[in-house]
Order: sequence, then structure tokens, then C-alpha cells
Amino acid sequence: QVQLVESGGGSVQAGGSLRLSCAASGRSFSSYSMGWFRQAPGKEREFVAAISASGGRTHYPDSVKGRFTVSRDNAKNTVYLQMNSLKPEDTAVYYCAADSLGRYGSVRYWYDYWGQGTQVTVSS
Repeated sequence: QVQLVESGGGSVQAGGSLRLSCAASGRSFSSYSMGWFRQAPGKEREFVAAISASGGRTHYPDSVKGRFTVSRDNAKNTVYLQMNSLKPEDTAVYYCAADSLGRYGSVRYWYDYWGQGTQVTVSS
């Protein structure tokens, strides 16, 4: 069992940056791949980033590639999402998720555990 708690959301102007954190409790964090998803009002939850259990491999959709960076610190049981050059269309609730099978993919149902989300609002 893994519990995930996101933090670091807030309001920022377009072009600004935010760093989200996701703290995990429970055993074997270092064996889980981790993902970030987001959901805007009236839209489906979409994939934002994923990182392998070791942190050596990452995956992003084209919409955030080059602007967002996912990283993790297994010693601190924490995964991060650095978001730069933010755009109003990045406004959403951001969720972190854990995949116990280590696939670090973009498929929502691969992820077993989810945090409660943190709001990110980008104004123009």
C-alpha cells in the first residue's frame, strides 16, 4: 500500500514556473514507477510525465516536452515535477500516481495508487 500526497500547486502568471512534489508513504517506493497526470474542468485526466523506478528513464507527451521535468529522490520517497514556461492551458488539478509493476507509461489504469491532487492555475 502506498499513500501519495501532492504539494506545491498555486497560481502563477504565464511564463512562470512551479515545482510540484509528491511524498509517498509505505514500503518499496523505490520499486514503483511514478507518473503525473492532470485534469482540467470538463476534460479527461491526461498524462503529463512518468519516471522509472530507478529514475533513469522518463517519458513525456509532446504538450509538455521541453517545459516539464520529472525527477525523484528515492531516499526521500518523493517525486517532483518541475514546470517551466507555464501556459494558461496548463491550468488543471495535478495528480501523482504510482505503478507497482514499474511500467512508467501514459496509461491511467496502469497506476494503482493516486494522490488527492493539487491545483495549478496559470493566468495570462
